[in-house]
Amino acid sequence: MFTLTVLLTSFLLALALTPLSAALGHRLGLVDRPGGRRSHRGVVPRTGGLALYAAFTLTALLVLFLPDLLPPDVAARWLPPRNDPNEGRRLLALLVGSLFCAGAGLLDDRFHFSALPQYAIQFVAGFIAIAGLIFIKHVNNPFAPGFFFGEEGFPWWIVGPLTIFWFVGMMNTVNFLDGLSGLATGVTAIVCAILAVHMLWRAEPPQASVAVLPVALLGAALGFLPANVRGRIFMGSSGSFFLGFALAALGIIGGARLATVLLVLGLPALDVTWLIYSRWRRGVSPGQGGRDHLHFRLLDIGLAERTIVLTYWLFCAIFGALTLVLDDRLYKLIALVGLGVVGLAVLVWAALPRESG
Repeated sequence: MFTLTVLLTSFLLALALTPLSAALGHRLGLVDRPGGRRSHRGVVPRTGGLALYAAFTLTALLVLFLPDLLPPDVAARWLPPRNDPNEGRRLLALLVGSLFCAGAGLLDDRFHFSALPQYAIQFVAGFIAIAGLIFIKHVNNPFAPGFFFGEEGFPWWIVGPLTIFWFVGMMNTVNFLDGLSGLATGVTAIVCAILAVHMLWRAEPPQASVAVLPVALLGAALGFLPANVRGRIFMGSSGSFFLGFALAALGIIGGARLATVLLVLGLPALDVTWLIYSRWRRGVSPGQGGRDHLHFRLLDIGLAERTIVLTYWLFCAIFGALTLVLDDRLYKLIALVGLGVVGLAVLVWAALPRESG
């Protein structure tokens, strides 16, 4: 019941805040006009990330302070118990990092930062997470029981760079994915739904107190999605930076479910890797904008935008569902390899030269 309340609260908040953030975007002149990479109609505000951030944050704050506001007997009856003494510190780091990313993204929407300042923002976000004990210490060994480097996990000289790489990768993946109406928002919702199911029904013991965080983000994404998928508002960098950071953090907070996140975001992440390699070969900066993203290439081939978005959602949902039914670590590794093969085949096919007309 509490989980459903969290979902409904964040959904209604996002639904109510989206038109307000759109009005603010028009007022501040933070809008996108047709042309270049964008083929939408009319002038569309790109401040939707503020609605996403605010809906999630307000709901998370409610979860944080509700135990202190309710009588102890009521709180014990309705609220999930916290089993980790560091849970509060991680939640604080998630909120601080989210605020930083949403604010920095809003500045990027206003001033259009080059690639270097954007990478700096992502690095700082990763350091905020590490300071709040959100870091990658353990990774399951798919070939044998236990973790790489044993029960002690990775040494610190690996933990830091690996965690920063994870946050930079996730933030770039969501940022690059935000090219078609509803694409990044829908994929985010799928990731959150899969993470929540894992934490509530697959984890031993269930992580009910932590599961409310992806549920809150799921509700925010679903509340924002109707306007976003119709092209009435874009999330902008404030949304893509925030969502990328939040997904990276939730993948760690939820018990280092990195394989789960990678399977759902496998195709978008592979597209980022392909794009960086392709641009490097052509002598183009990886951070430069362009229409060489997979979803743009599919659009240029002639596929309808709605078809591309729905196909992405379906692809991510199928591979996310695999994480719910595959218990064996080796099978998950095989699924990841299979995802890579299928995704690479799609990328190669989309990059083939075609005759115009």
